[in-house]
Amino acid sequence: MIKKSIFSIVAIVMMALSVQAQRVAIVDVSGLLESLPSYIQAQGEIDKASAKWRQDISMEYDQIKSMYNKYQAEMVLLSEEVKIEREDEIMEKEKQVRELQKRRFGPEGDLFRKRQELVSPVQDEVFKAIEDYAKIKGYDLIFDKAGATGLLYSNEEYDKTEEIKRELGIRK
Repeated sequence: MIKKSIFSIVAIVMMALSVQAQRVAIVDVSGLLESLPSYIQAQGEIDKASAKWRQDISMEYDQIKSMYNKYQAEMVLLSEEVKIEREDEIMEKEKQVRELQKRRFGPEGDLFRKRQELVSPVQDEVFKAIEDYAKIKGYDLIFDKAGATGLLYSNEEYDKTEEIKRELGIRK
């Protein structure tokens, strides 16, 4: 039911838009970003940091492997108590490295924050330039060529959200 309503609303909006002549443009946002020196520099910094963090984590895993190999070699000579202690040590080290990996590369990790810090301002600059360009040149809609971002700009006069809310009986 909801899908039909959404589809109907989208169809109505698209028909309303098609009645009037709009100026539509397509922009390759990735291409714009990749041609900006500030973006290239930011991406380089991110790549460098990421490579360093991967190397650090790899070294930690090598240390765990070394601990495990040493444990395997000495296992026959160790008491049950010492075996358990060594196994716990290895498992604790693995847990610490997994936490480090998550802290560096997780959804809210260091890599994400570094990307936000370095790339977001460049993206904001590009989106502002697109919006300014649309307003100056009289474009009503601008889409991302790759489709990753979708709609980059739309003229406010085509936003019929409030009218649809009224049709649905929604009050502010």
